[in-house]
Amino acid sequence: MAVQQVNATKSDTLGAQKGFSFRIFGPGILMASAAIGGSHLISSTQAGALYGWQLAVMIVLANIFKYPFFRFGTDYVYDTGESLIAGYAKKSTAYLWIYFILSVLSAVISTGAVALIAAVILGFMLPASVNLSTLSLSIIVMAVSWVFLIGGHFRLLDKLTKWIIISLTAATIAAVVIAAGKPTVMAPDFIAVSPWNLATLGFIVALMGWMPAPLEFAAITSMWTSAKMKTDHTNHKQGLLDFNTGYLISAILALFFLALGVFVQFGSGQEIEIAGGAYINQLINMYTSTIGDWSKLLVAFVAFMCMFGTTITCADGYGRANAECWRLIQGQSDISKKQVAFWTSYAVGGGLLIITFFTGQLGAMLKFAMISAFVSAPVFGWLNYSLVKNHQKLSPAMNALSIAGLLFLAGFAVLFLLNLVGILG
Repeated sequence: MAVQQVNATKSDTLGAQKGFSFRIFGPGILMASAAIGGSHLISSTQAGALYGWQLAVMIVLANIFKYPFFRFGTDYVYDTGESLIAGYAKKSTAYLWIYFILSVLSAVISTGAVALIAAVILGFMLPASVNLSTLSLSIIVMAVSWVFLIGGHFRLLDKLTKWIIISLTAATIAAVVIAAGKPTVMAPDFIAVSPWNLATLGFIVALMGWMPAPLEFAAITSMWTSAKMKTDHTNHKQGLLDFNTGYLISAILALFFLALGVFVQFGSGQEIEIAGGAYINQLINMYTSTIGDWSKLLVAFVAFMCMFGTTITCADGYGRANAECWRLIQGQSDISKKQVAFWTSYAVGGGLLIITFFTGQLGAMLKFAMISAFVSAPVFGWLNYSLVKNHQKLSPAMNALSIAGLLFLAGFAVLFLLNLVGILG
C-alpha cells in the first residue's frame, strides 16, 4: 500500500507540472462512448416520441442517483493506485466473485446488444445491391472489433472515441436546435399517453438500465483510469475533470435525444417502431428531416461509428475487467496478455451467440440487456459504496446521495420484479 501511495503521489506531481491538456481526457470519454448506445440512440429518443417530456425526469434521476457509484471508480484509483476490482478482492473474496459472475454474464449480453445495433446501422448505410443479413453484418462488426483489440490498439481507441463523441454531439445538437425552430404539427386526433402506470414500468426500467451506462462500468472505468494514470501521469483533479466531463456529456446528450423524439415525432401521428431494427431508420430520418437529406449517409456513418466504438469499448472493458478478476482469483501479480485476449475473445464470441439467438429481435434483445443491467445495478452500487465508504471518509452530501441512490435503484428493481411475477398485477 505504501508503494501505491508513493506512485499515486508521484503521478499527482507529474500531472500537476504538466497542467491542463486535452491529453488528460480518456477513461471518462471512453465511458461516455460506452454509455451513448442503445439507451441514448433508441430508448431516449423513443421516450420523447411516445411520451413527450414526461420521462425526462427519469433520465435525470437515473444519472443523478448513479453518479456516486461511477465516481467511486475514479476516486478509488487515485487514492490507492489500484482498480475497484482489486479493492473488491481485498475487502472480501465473496465481493470479487459476485462481481466476476455478474460481469461474465453482462459481457456477452451488453457486447452483443451494442454490436447488433451497429450491424443494423451498417446495413442501413450499405447500398441495396449489397444483400447481407444482420447476422452476417454482426459477424463483420465483431470480427473487426476483435482484430482491433487483439492488436493492442488501446491508445488509438483512446484518441478515436474523442472524435466520435464530438461528431455525434455536434450532429445531435444541430438536429435538435433546427427541429425546435420548426412549427409543431400535432395530429388532430392526438391524445398524449401517460407513462405513469405498471404497463410502462418495463420501458422505464429499460430506459434507466443503460442510463448513462451499466453500473458495472464503474469498475471497468477504474481499469482504464489506472492505465491512464500510469501512462500519462494524470492526477486526481485531472482524473475527476475527465470523468465529470464524460459523465455530463452523456447525461446532456440523453436529454437531447429525448428532445429530438419530442420535436420530430411526438404527436405527429407517425407510428413509433418499438421492436426490431425499423426504429434505426426512423432515428436516421429524424436527422435528415431536420438537417437535410444531404446529411443522411453522414449521420448514419456517425451513428455507426458511435455504436462501433461502443462495441469495441465494451469488449475491451469487459475483457480487462474479467482478466483482472481471474488474476486476483488465481493470486497472480500481473495480468497477462493471454488473459486479456481470452476474456476479450469471450465477450466477442459470446456476444455473437447472443446475437444469433436474438436475430430479428433487436427490440427484445435491447430490452432484455437494459433491464438485466438495471436489476443488477443495486448490487454493483452496494459493492462500490461499501468498499469506498470503508476506505475513505465520504462527505455528508456524497454519503446521503449514495444511500438515496441505493434506495432508488433497489426500489425500482424490486417494483419491476414484483410486477414481472404478477404480484402487483
